[in-house]
Amino acid sequence: MSSLSRDDVAHLARLARIEMTDEELVNLASEFDVILNAVARVQEVATADVAPTSHPLPLRNVFRPDVVAPSLTPEEALSGAPASEENRFKVPQILGEEA
Repeated sequence: MSSLSRDDVAHLARLARIEMTDEELVNLASEFDVILNAVARVQEVATADVAPTSHPLPLRNVFRPDVVAPSLTPEEALSGAPASEENRFKVPQILGEEA
């Protein structure tokens, strides 16, 4: 199992340009030990015959094929709109931008 010393953490902090107190360096070194031990345990279990996965369940596409079908005309789609312009919905300006 790997472990990082206070000096290792201080070096990493310098590389990342993060200022840390001595107390923070000591605490972070012990936290890194916990993380590295957890990773080491996972590496013990992982074997070459286990395929890497990004999801525990098989994924499949549940979408229907994109098929062109009859739809509303622009006039039908805009028929219930309070305002329209050039075959588009016309809405009030909300961001104060110039049109």
